[in-house]
Amino acid sequence: MEAFTFYLTSAVTIVAMIMVISRTNPVHSMMYLVVSSISMAVIFYILGAPFAAALEILVYAGAILVLFVFAIMMLNLGHESVEQERSLLTPGIWTGPSMLSVILLGVLGFIITGESPQSPATSVSPKEVGVALYGPYLLAVELGSMLLMAGLIGAYHLGRPLLKKD
Repeated sequence: MEAFTFYLTSAVTIVAMIMVISRTNPVHSMMYLVVSSISMAVIFYILGAPFAAALEILVYAGAILVLFVFAIMMLNLGHESVEQERSLLTPGIWTGPSMLSVILLGVLGFIITGESPQSPATSVSPKEVGVALYGPYLLAVELGSMLLMAGLIGAYHLGRPLLKKD
């Protein structure tokens, strides 16, 4: 039965990713991207990596939403964006992500109430991940943090108003 949940969750992931690249509205694409991140977390959990599943939800689903809100705030679209947001509240637009989310919720409920996943993968504790990141991979972690800081500075410079010179 574990194979069935894996294939069902994989199908949800594939459908959600196809919807991400085929939607023209960025809000719709973002909703499908969050669904695909959550389904990837379920796949990680099925494969015996609960820590990776938690990181998938926290980092990708959470960070993507924050990044999207930040981009909307930077663009400051005004009245047109308010009208577009009102049009998003129609029930038909939420049908696709809602159906995929219900499937994932059912799979997750089955996993939680059923037996624990049997996987050849070994369990890794958060302490072991921290020791690895700040041990042999310290340089990669620091380079990643510098890259994020450069992106933040670049976003600030792109979003700031131009100074008027008199």
